[in-house]
Amino acid sequence: MAGTLSGPCLLLVASLSIACPATAVTAAAPPAAAGQTRPESYRGWVAAAVEALERRGDPNSLATAAALEAIGGPNPAALELADRASTLAPEDAPIGWIRLRLCAAVAGCDLRSAATAMRWVDPDNAAAWLPLLAAARKDKDVTEVDRVLADMAQAAHFDFYWNRLVVLMFESLKSVAKALPASRGNSDSARLLEVMNIASAEMIPPFNVLIDVCREPGTAAQRDALGNTERRESCLKVAKTLQQGDTVIAEMAGMGLEKRLVPADSRQFRALTERRHVLEWRTAQLAKFDAPLLPWVGNAHARLRLAHMRSLRREEDVTLAILRGEGAAIDPP
Repeated sequence: MAGTLSGPCLLLVASLSIACPATAVTAAAPPAAAGQTRPESYRGWVAAAVEALERRGDPNSLATAAALEAIGGPNPAALELADRASTLAPEDAPIGWIRLRLCAAVAGCDLRSAATAMRWVDPDNAAAWLPLLAAARKDKDVTEVDRVLADMAQAAHFDFYWNRLVVLMFESLKSVAKALPASRGNSDSARLLEVMNIASAEMIPPFNVLIDVCREPGTAAQRDALGNTERRESCLKVAKTLQQGDTVIAEMAGMGLEKRLVPADSRQFRALTERRHVLEWRTAQLAKFDAPLLPWVGNAHARLRLAHMRSLRREEDVTLAILRGEGAAIDPP
């Protein structure tokens, strides 16, 4: 295979001192960032995929087309595809998440409506509050920031639907494979790598707003009367929820955030450091099985990973399932 099949890694890690080379998705020619020039062959492949998926017209195909159309930066065309997918499947959480992610970055989109729809589908998901938190901080509305943080703190989980999104996009692209140029994604392993690159780049939000507001002092009333206890407690709850998130990067972000909020000499701080070490070690172990030398072995490995992703919620659970299946250790020596 031409890269490492693994989970998403974001720029936020620098602010949290998180090292995640093993968790990054790397490919021979991954989707370029916004503003960068892409090879003509890649642009042609994306355009052909969007056209073929839109022609199929089912919710998963339209959602995948939206993610592809958003490569290089969300835009109204991508959002329109996501809106169509969401209209056809209003109770589908991964599709709702794609729509919310694109809405948050497209000027003029009704963000509150999209966030409300997402919370209606999955009311216990703290991630649905992230766009509203970003909007409140951009508006310098400290009271709204604290309100959103308090609501996030009540949520039970912090999911980006990573496993489900990857499976959804993989299967959608495979269904139109015959209509696409053979230059990319022409095997299960290559297609999975392509999808994971796209999902990582487009569907995993940055955590910098959350990190920043948890460094700030909160409202005047909190500063004067409570020493900012309310905001700190909200941030601690969100940090713990993040650590149960469905992506490795969310777990690491939660650990990093909590470490900023507890004493450096505490047992809690040491436990977080050890937990991070274990998680990084497991991810590095998985990487050893993610780059088989023979193409047919790579395809078999991709299909095994997809099977686990279909049945398991968290990225870490997939890692553990693969390591155990290979008879590998799951904890560092």
